Amino acid sequence: MKNRNPIVMLALFVAVCFVVAGAGAVFTSSSVSTWYPTLRKPSWNPPAWIFAPVWTALYLMMAIAAWIVWARRGFGRGAGALGLFALQLALNALWSPMFFGLRNPLAGLLDIVPLDAAILATLVCFWRISPVAGALLVPYWLWVNFAAALNFVIWRMNR
Repeated sequence: MKNRNPIVMLALFVAVCFVVAGAGAVFTSSSVSTWYPTLRKPSWNPPAWIFAPVWTALYLMMAIAAWIVWARRGFGRGAGALGLFALQLALNALWSPMFFGLRNPLAGLLDIVPLDAAILATLVCFWRISPVAGALLVPYWLWVNFAAALNFVIWRMNR
């Protein structure tokens, strides 16, 4: 697929990332206004309105990062890095059903820890191919670290 139109491929990466975002939103929406408000949360829990714009920006940056790697290496030579990207995206897609769908902070925690490691591995691989691609994943990795800490504290406060 190295010879494909770069704009079409960018659109494909964006579409894949936002399909994952949309799937997560399905599980989140059923609990975010009913179950989630009933949980005890730390004082540093962000306001609800911040999540949608932050995740929108992060998914867009993820898509651009993956596209840069594809543009540099294609699917053949970039298979390792893009495979890690797919793994972290799959783990990302599982968090909302586990945390919100099951209404289970421990289940979310059991997903977000390997997700964090997979993002870091992807970031390092992307950085080696393109520092720009790696740098685009830094805010995502930092946000997921913050989310992991929040997930942990919510689990501890509500068990």
